[in-house]
Amino acid sequence: LVWDPNKSKSSGLCFCALPVLTQPQSASASLGASVKLTCTLSSEHSNYFVHWYQQRPGKAPQYVMKVNSDGSHSKGDGIPSRFSGSSSGVDRYLTISNIQSEDEAEYYCGESHTIDGQDG
Repeated sequence: LVWDPNKSKSSGLCFCALPVLTQPQSASASLGASVKLTCTLSSEHSNYFVHWYQQRPGKAPQYVMKVNSDGSHSKGDGIPSRFSGSSSGVDRYLTISNIQSEDEAEYYCGESHTIDGQDG
């Protein structure tokens, strides 16, 4: 991102590097089993946290949880206790235990970090 002072009201330049996130193409599990989904940050951003989202077919995405670098996590409204988060190094995990049919969905991760003590 380059901030051009001639094209905006702000002045100066902003060179921002976006962390690279990778996650497997697909995962599958049987009803009643568990699955652990992985989102991997670039090594330079190992202290960032990750937000997980669930999108069921034909529905809008739903916020699942935030997973911090220390493995702590906070869930979105209405997310069952079967969903948990954890962390190891650059990896942020979403674990779904006792999988139910309604858990069939696309799961996405996105990174975030803290700026001046506030989520960014």
